[in-house]
Amino acid sequence: MDFDKRIDTLDYLRGFALMGIIFVNIIPMLSVPLPAPHTINASYWRFLYLFVEGRFYTIFTFLFGVGFYMFITRAEAKGRNGYVLFLRRMIALFIIGYVHVQYLPGEALTIYAVCGILIMPFYKGNKMVNLIFGIAMLIVLGIFSFKLFMVLPLMLLGIAAGQFHVFEQLAKSRNKIAIFTSIMLVLSIIGLIYQYQYAPIVFGDGSDANFQNTKRFLSIGITIGPMVSAFYAGLLIWLLQFTLVQKLLSPLKSYGRMALTNYVSQTAFVLLAGKVLHLFNNITYIQSLYLCLAILGVQLIFSLVWLRFFRFGPLEWVWRVVTYFEIPPLRK
Repeated sequence: MDFDKRIDTLDYLRGFALMGIIFVNIIPMLSVPLPAPHTINASYWRFLYLFVEGRFYTIFTFLFGVGFYMFITRAEAKGRNGYVLFLRRMIALFIIGYVHVQYLPGEALTIYAVCGILIMPFYKGNKMVNLIFGIAMLIVLGIFSFKLFMVLPLMLLGIAAGQFHVFEQLAKSRNKIAIFTSIMLVLSIIGLIYQYQYAPIVFGDGSDANFQNTKRFLSIGITIGPMVSAFYAGLLIWLLQFTLVQKLLSPLKSYGRMALTNYVSQTAFVLLAGKVLHLFNNITYIQSLYLCLAILGVQLIFSLVWLRFFRFGPLEWVWRVVTYFEIPPLRK
């Protein structure tokens, strides 16, 4: 195995997951009011919580577990103490997240840093045990809609995927990918039909009788989230087995390589737009969609251009310096 070679599929998936996250995060950041019934905003609200909310962060969290396993494995293969390096990496991530959470309450970096330390003992765990325990814990937590606690089993499943070398063997597993994706599609359709039955017409915000109906709709969304996420990821992985798709989606790979920079800058762009354009509590759901698309367009172009001249994203470079206590060359 070439321990210096990036696995492009992981960058594509990371970029894909990150692009979906902003559509949900923007809502609390700009205090977007709940939509009026029977409007395009109401339709978009239902779309958002059927197909976006809880679907992309799940992929992002799973990939964190994969990255954890690969990071320590590659460090150990080079004769370095992977545990010490990873611990430094998590401390740095926590500090970045602590600053970030001041502007985006509920952001993921501090949670990832803490959970990253908690999953360290599982690195040398039996891969079948990690897989079965991760699935079982995810199902139980999903049934009870404990979204925050689902982070740990998702990371554990990522570790198991690393232990089974799933992403190193994709080229030889096209049929298996197709079967997995098909199964997840069927399960996702069943789950989404069930969730849609409870889709609210009038939206409860905690102050009226519609609150319980909305709460049930959202809880079901959390429960079925991992299945829909697995379908999204499986479909993208299958499509990426074709060279034409890789070329068409190449901006996604650059976006994923700069995931930390782009995740934090999403918040900066949203808050800047909110301040300059006076959007706080003064923007509709569908307008938030347009703003997200504009921000993503800027970030995709920036990522492509930046990586033509530099080896790492800005925050990725800082993260690397703190992790290794070395200053790697930034320019290519």
